[in-house]
Amino acid sequence: MSKNNKTTTTALKLNYKQIFLIGFGFLASSLAWSIYNSQVPLILEKRFQLSGVLIGTIMTIDNFFGVIFQPLVGAASDRTRTRIGRRMPWIAVGIPICALFFSLAPLQNTLWAFMLSIIIFNLVMSLWRSPVISLMPDVTARPLRSKANGVINMMGGIGSILAFFFGGMLSDLREDKFYAFFMASVVMMIALFILLKYVREPDALTYREEYNLPIKDSTANRWAREAREELANDPHAKDEEEAEAGGGKKHSLAAFLNLPKAERRSLLFILLAVFSWFMGFNAIETFFTIFATNTYDISGGSATMMLAGFSLTFLVFAIPAGMLGQRIGRRRTILLGLIGIVLLFLPILARPQQWLVQALLIAGGICWAFININSLPMVLEFSSNKTVGTFTGYYYFFSFTSAIVSPILYGYIKDLLDSHAYLFAYSVICFALAFVFMLFVKHGDNLELAPESLQEA
Repeated sequence: MSKNNKTTTTALKLNYKQIFLIGFGFLASSLAWSIYNSQVPLILEKRFQLSGVLIGTIMTIDNFFGVIFQPLVGAASDRTRTRIGRRMPWIAVGIPICALFFSLAPLQNTLWAFMLSIIIFNLVMSLWRSPVISLMPDVTARPLRSKANGVINMMGGIGSILAFFFGGMLSDLREDKFYAFFMASVVMMIALFILLKYVREPDALTYREEYNLPIKDSTANRWAREAREELANDPHAKDEEEAEAGGGKKHSLAAFLNLPKAERRSLLFILLAVFSWFMGFNAIETFFTIFATNTYDISGGSATMMLAGFSLTFLVFAIPAGMLGQRIGRRRTILLGLIGIVLLFLPILARPQQWLVQALLIAGGICWAFININSLPMVLEFSSNKTVGTFTGYYYFFSFTSAIVSPILYGYIKDLLDSHAYLFAYSVICFALAFVFMLFVKHGDNLELAPESLQEA
């Protein structure tokens, strides 16, 4: 890399205030999902007396919608151009609808009305999740996206914690659990207000300039101008412009096909790695309480608290993981995380004492932060500034597909072997497979810090 490029990169500075405010969108989304996942099964079982199979099937609706709609919406938002930006129209329409039907859901006393409410909620959530995640790379230069993604995920973790603590308390105030759902709806509307007031997409400024629309001297517009300047100074921006000027499929869902062959290969292996490590993670997330209660003869609440330690360390190390990714390279940080989580989970195969499993899970949350925080920024390295939504959709297609496949696959294995003991063996295999896939990745690392071999590949 040239000295000029290094100088440009060194001058970049993350706008933490802006990223923190963007994070409220992810906070609201995570809070709503946590309440949904914890309270909806209880309503389906106690109010409507549904079987476990039916409840499990209903609880996969969000993943099916995510797989189908998030890639499509990500690509569609790339092509959207309005005075409030490319992502904001989707967010501004989607959040109020979600908030309304989320509040209505617990008030329904017939199954068809309850199902209608949660299906509309799930559908509309899948229409604004990709756009709200795409806001971060829209305003953040490439080398800083790992740091920014750490902030975003920290905000999401805070949302989940708020849901578990305050949502749990509020759900007990009324038999229909309305207050927990209403809290999530209020938080969603607060997040929308914050996003509309303090976050402006650089493309919104460009649109207003093109059509001679007034631009106020506001904090949001000042931050948008600064972001546009930093993105324009990206040493790879000219290459992107030339590629886009050449036509092709840059603005379609098939943008993957417009990449050079070597980059397509690297992106494919990254996405396969994403699928693999989420296979391992989703199995633990779904079946750990069953594993722990049967292995250590503890309550479901105690088992949940054991897993909470994993989530808490992930939250604490979200920002440090992004900083490490910027410092030593995202690929290297992910590989370290995969090695660490495999080594930490291997001893659990011997069924050690409960306190040791708890300690290993707490340490595993650190490794999971190394992996998860740096993966989306790697995928986004293959996008241009105008195809961020499309590549965000690719990422969520693979992660949501694993959320559908893994619980079913491991559930089948558990039933076939008639044992709860193989959960961590299954998870270790998935994380090890992800490590192998990452070894074949030669692109997508931090452009200013990646090893020369990666830059030249």
